[in-house]
Amino acid sequence: MSQPTTPLDLVLITGISGSGKSIALHALEDAGYFCVDNLPPELLRDFIAVERQRQGHSRHVAVAVDVRSAGSLPHLLPLLEGLRQEGVAVRPFFLDASTDALVRRFSETRRPHPLSADAAGASPRALVDAIELERELLAGLRELSTVIDSSLLRPAQLARWLRDAVGAKGATLTLVFESFAFKHGVPLDADFVFDLRVLPNPHYIRELRQQNGRDAAVAAYLAAQPEVSEMLSQIEAFIGRWLDAFNDGQRAYVTVALGCTGGQHRSVYAAEQLAQRFAQRAATLVRHREQDIHAS
Repeated sequence: MSQPTTPLDLVLITGISGSGKSIALHALEDAGYFCVDNLPPELLRDFIAVERQRQGHSRHVAVAVDVRSAGSLPHLLPLLEGLRQEGVAVRPFFLDASTDALVRRFSETRRPHPLSADAAGASPRALVDAIELERELLAGLRELSTVIDSSLLRPAQLARWLRDAVGAKGATLTLVFESFAFKHGVPLDADFVFDLRVLPNPHYIRELRQQNGRDAAVAAYLAAQPEVSEMLSQIEAFIGRWLDAFNDGQRAYVTVALGCTGGQHRSVYAAEQLAQRFAQRAATLVRHREQDIHAS
């Protein structure tokens, strides 16, 4: 009796070196795909057989194949057709770019083209010659694929285009609100830093000095201060204005650091309040650097 198999959605990423295959694969990985880079084509069928036997664990799979497997590429086209006949939903995408764009990218990264090295003892190929040779080797694969031209695309645009093409959801943006004390330095992972030291300080009220911004008495005191409400509203408006842009930029996390003198009262209260205000609009995390250090 044959083993039951689970449905398999296979996205095949190919294309010209320097056109963005790594960016594409990372975008799919962030969207929940299981990704394998530079899988030799002769191993593709065995890999799929293993995936299809994952009973009850159907998942999307993305595989990148490029010119580094040039010797096996002639066998890839009939293999893809055979997989389709076996019920595997194969969706090939070919990333391309103009020669000018590719030359510029290789110049910026200073990485060698995979085909720059010729046969043993021969002179290395010029970059343009290596690119043209790669186009010839991959021409057949390009013909049967959905082509995405990345010549003028930023990495975030390419990632979004590919996710849209495969119908994948992007990575969920998480807003991190982190309180800290300026006297101990600004958090290195902060994307935005707001200085709350201009606000009224509960430290100078004897009854509140030993409490922190999560305690009801401190929260009530700060909530009653007009400057605190105004500051929080302005920070909320700024983050809210650019929230969609952060999502389009494919950032997994945006850290908003809120600092006061000791990281105990004002910054803690502000982080808690802003997290509550954004809870219905994005995934949120709250970190209190100084409080967590003292608690550990």
